[in-house]
Amino acid sequence: MNLRKFYYLLLLLPLLFINTACSDDNNGTDPVSINETEVLVKYLEGSDGGFINTAAPAMIKSSDVMTNITTGANQAVIDIRSAADYANGHIDGSVNVLLKDIVSYYEANNLSSKTVVVIACYSGQTAGYATALLRLLGYSNVKDLKWGMCSWNSATAAGWNSNMKNTRASQFVKTNTPKAAAGSLPTLNTGKTTGAEILRARIDAMLAADGFNDVKVSSDAVYASLSNYYIVNYWSATDYSWGHIEGAIQYTPGSDLKSGTFLKTLPTDKMIAVYCYTGQTSAHVAAYLKILGYDAKTVLYGVNAMAYDNMPGTRFIPETEIHDYELVK
Repeated sequence: MNLRKFYYLLLLLPLLFINTACSDDNNGTDPVSINETEVLVKYLEGSDGGFINTAAPAMIKSSDVMTNITTGANQAVIDIRSAADYANGHIDGSVNVLLKDIVSYYEANNLSSKTVVVIACYSGQTAGYATALLRLLGYSNVKDLKWGMCSWNSATAAGWNSNMKNTRASQFVKTNTPKAAAGSLPTLNTGKTTGAEILRARIDAMLAADGFNDVKVSSDAVYASLSNYYIVNYWSATDYSWGHIEGAIQYTPGSDLKSGTFLKTLPTDKMIAVYCYTGQTSAHVAAYLKILGYDAKTVLYGVNAMAYDNMPGTRFIPETEIHDYELVK
């Protein structure tokens, strides 16, 4: 009888081992599969990263920067232009930092303790991109210099002075193009599991790559092949009805790029060209969409470079926007 029991026990042992192994698998010894983009979107829309749909763009006028300098306000200014252009003349007290180092510099120098951190570039567009990245990381004291260094002094105003154009005015249309049907979000594979980790991995990768060069496109390049782009008109519906790039689809700022509205109508298999009035807001938006995995571009100088004379919205007016503030060397 004892031998029979021992025999049955030998038969049961393999089954017990298999059951234990399966139980270990279910307890998380294997990697858990997650949808990184869904996790990231949920994180951004539920934290300060929601700033794209609530507070973007975050800009500061040169007159306010100068007031902060003269009053001794707790302000830091970061100039992300080339070292040569910085050396040729910059805002008093500003520090020259490469775009790729913008996050590490901010964190290493405890700039969260500043009342405001100003990012300055040539036209305000690269700075808009950098500001969006820092804001999405939760650094809410960052603003980009409106119009960039073009607004500081006439000697640094070439960028905007040469990009007020009307070359596309006659090509704008009023035909409404509807949004595409909602689909899925892009696929991200950072290997991270939390929203904060995925966000940081995406931003680090973008800065380590080609930065703003990877998201900018000229209006001429867009017009050279309109069908290659899903063109986002980031204006109000009223301004869209005034006229827009042929085939452009209207997305209302502050509401239409949420997961609960129309974010998923953006394609994951086509370049997205976002344009606004000046290129500064679209730089914020392109940075955000790039983080999410979209192949997003910002159209440089916006409609100022396409239909300047009669466009609605914000225009660069040299007589009022260019100041004669000191450039130091």
